Amino acid sequence: MKKSLLLALPAMLLATSCVDSLDDYNVDPKQASVVPGQTLVSNAERALARNVVSSSVNVNTFRFFVQSWAATTYADESRYELNTRNIPLNFWSPLYRDVLRDLKEAKTLIAADITITNPKVKANRLAIIEVLEVYTWATLVDTYGDVPYTDALDFSKPQPKYDDDAAIYADIINRLNTAIDQMDATAAGYATGATSPDLINNGSMALWVKFANSLKLRLALTIADVDGAKAKTLAEQTAGKTLAANADNIDLAFTTFPNSNPIFEDLVRSGRKDFVASATLVDRMNALNDPRRDDFFKPLAGTGTPTVPPVYKGGVNGNANAYASFSAPGTKLESQTAPAVLMSYAQVKFMQADAASRGFNVGTLTAEEHYNAGVTASIQEWGGTVAEATAYLAQPGVKYSDAASGATPKEKIGVQEWIALYNQPVDAYREWRRLDSPKLTKANLARTDIPFRLTYPIIEQNLNTTNYNAAASAIGGDNVGTKVFWDKL
Repeated sequence: MKKSLLLALPAMLLATSCVDSLDDYNVDPKQASVVPGQTLVSNAERALARNVVSSSVNVNTFRFFVQSWAATTYADESRYELNTRNIPLNFWSPLYRDVLRDLKEAKTLIAADITITNPKVKANRLAIIEVLEVYTWATLVDTYGDVPYTDALDFSKPQPKYDDDAAIYADIINRLNTAIDQMDATAAGYATGATSPDLINNGSMALWVKFANSLKLRLALTIADVDGAKAKTLAEQTAGKTLAANADNIDLAFTTFPNSNPIFEDLVRSGRKDFVASATLVDRMNALNDPRRDDFFKPLAGTGTPTVPPVYKGGVNGNANAYASFSAPGTKLESQTAPAVLMSYAQVKFMQADAASRGFNVGTLTAEEHYNAGVTASIQEWGGTVAEATAYLAQPGVKYSDAASGATPKEKIGVQEWIALYNQPVDAYREWRRLDSPKLTKANLARTDIPFRLTYPIIEQNLNTTNYNAAASAIGGDNVGTKVFWDKL
């Protein structure tokens, strides 16, 4: 044995002398040693879409906050209990870990990629990443207030400081402006087609330009109550550059398991029956004979003699509602391929209606015309017709110019946008706080009012104590009643 080993040693030495390092033996020549930047972009897009559309009570309970849905057996989350399931952490972590970290690494890899020889293509790809980052940072600020920003994602700073929420907004607006200036819709971005790594816009730079400007409009209006002059300037810069039809909706289309829509996973694949319609939304839609009801919810079968027509009935928020007694979420939501919408044309039209009502010049249409277009777009998005939208808009409770209702333009826009954002719960939660409409009453048996923000994850209190304490003090207390900087009216 010893002889064999001694005879083998020269050959081993000869072999090792032919390589620069033993590390070479740890590289599989058949496998990529570095994840491509565009793959990280795909992963980030998917994680972002799943987070904002999820119906899991472990992650996204905003449908309870805005009272689109009510709970059945387990009602704690509908009463704003956040910590039992670590909801603040479960919403926070994917945005930092799965979205922002992947985008940061993708940006580094794409910037250094010598195979991207066209500078306009590289600039477009980097600008897309920047838009996704801005969208994600805005989501974090809108949800929590002050958050780690300048120190975030830096492995040398495991205990990052928190940045002021208004300062973060100012910076991401600047970053978004730079990204918009950097985009060239005449040049390519990511590849198009069925295998495109761009899961949101399928490589369409025209859509990315529209998305970026629509996001800019959203950020502008979000700060409108605290900095009207800046909001006006920003909003007016987006005129004619935003989403222009339902076909422009910014969404990620899911496929089949394991890439199916998370709502399908929660409502169908799990076999669970945890949610029913909220009476707050259904009663409003019933009163207006809203044509979207049969898409939003399943009707209860008619009963009695003669048979009463099918009805839409919502449960009480905060109660443990019996599933069989109330309307369940509609079949369109149960499709495993249903898209997750990050920005809709209807949403843009309501924002433009709000902007025009404030005196901002965002195009040639009046506030009422933008509002009507938003309602029509939403009804068509859910499968309705222009005729249905026209009839709906003629009702006193919907008509923008109906003075008899006593509602202000802001209130009318708020109510209709709230309905339109039915399956965009994160957006619905932000817009409800921003527009202070509709007027909602806290859930039955809730220990607090409807939250104005999520509290910080408990792990931050334990592992980043000094910075957590400073942030909690800066915002006025880490509780659900504290408002983010733009929510002051």
